[in-house]
Amino acid sequence: MKRLLVAEGSADSEGIEPAVTLANQYDIPIEIVRRDTLDGRVSGANHQGIVLEADSYRYADVDQMLEEADQQGEPPLLLVLDLLQDVQNVGTLLRTADAVGVHGVIIQERRAADITPAVVNTSSGAVEHLSIAQVTNITRTMTELKEREVWFGGLDLGEDAVRIDQANLRGGLGLVVGSEGSGLRRLVRETCDFIVYLPMRGEIASLNAATAGSLALYAAWQARGFRGEG
Repeated sequence: MKRLLVAEGSADSEGIEPAVTLANQYDIPIEIVRRDTLDGRVSGANHQGIVLEADSYRYADVDQMLEEADQQGEPPLLLVLDLLQDVQNVGTLLRTADAVGVHGVIIQERRAADITPAVVNTSSGAVEHLSIAQVTNITRTMTELKEREVWFGGLDLGEDAVRIDQANLRGGLGLVVGSEGSGLRRLVRETCDFIVYLPMRGEIASLNAATAGSLALYAAWQARGFRGEG
């Protein structure tokens, strides 16, 4: 953490005082600034009179995810985001990933949403409780993980797709969610061990990435008997 910026006249307000107390507790510098200074720092977002400057997000590595699963005595459950770019979709999926106990999330370094303050916000802070790895090549990482007994299920449609309740989601699993517009890239899809789809009976032919991915994550957790439910 770098410093806590507080709008003039706000430090003693009911909503901000606890944050100021915590900053003092952890020796985080506090600076009183004009409210329009905060306006300029958050690009129009509602800062409510307080902004915390933080270091860039610290990505994990894939080994950490497998170690976490091993420590919990569980088969790995990973989420792979294949070039998702919409901040809202990424944030929603990260929030769901935390809710179901995913051991790690894998995103690609280029052409995809990074873990930015906007993603942190839309995830409701879930990113602080997840191991997220940023890799240069998703298919290569998937191939390496398959050698460590993690199998990949891609969320997509097609003649080779099986209904999600008929797929084996109980072992080491990486659930792969494609981008909002084009879905899974060809090489990513071909690297998957199986393809699953969500059944639908309504008039709308598809769900957005965040909704479909969230439902699939819960299906994977259900297949594991909702293990670790608090």
